[in-house]
Amino acid sequence: MGMLTREQLSAMGFAHIGKEVCISDKASFYNCANIHIGDYSRIDDFCVLSAGRGGIHIGRNVHIAVFCSLLGQGKIELLDFAGLSSRVSLYSSSDDYSGKSMTNPTVPAEFTNVIHGDIQVGRHVIIGAGTIVLPGITIGEGSAIGALSLVTKHCDTFSIYSGSPAKRIKSRRRDLLDIEKAFLAKDQNH
Repeated sequence: MGMLTREQLSAMGFAHIGKEVCISDKASFYNCANIHIGDYSRIDDFCVLSAGRGGIHIGRNVHIAVFCSLLGQGKIELLDFAGLSSRVSLYSSSDDYSGKSMTNPTVPAEFTNVIHGDIQVGRHVIIGAGTIVLPGITIGEGSAIGALSLVTKHCDTFSIYSGSPAKRIKSRRRDLLDIEKAFLAKDQNH
């Protein structure tokens, strides 16, 4: 995978690029001035990040795997150590599917009823391959979302969810918080 150089990233006009960021030269970005990427984060091939008014805010040590999409007018926030498996889609905007209005971006806004809502993916959240997260969702710290899930409601902290729509399966262990402390202590010593 070819990675963009620091000079190439600077030329793209991002709001912020942290240190040692790895971004594929095959990823696509729109409205870079509204995209913040934290230290040590990585974005792989064929991802599309299209920041709307709310922007996209990516914390430190966040991984966004191949073919992910982060799209919409609402704010999309991925907090530290979050991970998106391949083909995850985060939509902070969505058409109204009821039939009460027209749909798609070729139709002027006065004839549509697009729904916008911020998305927050908490620290240490992992989202499985092919999952879709809809507008207005908060996925609490330490939660795990199973592959091919449809997240339509807020997810509690340190819980495991799966399904379409996603439902809480059980609690998730918190051991990773102690591991994070050891990792950060080692990181500060280098």
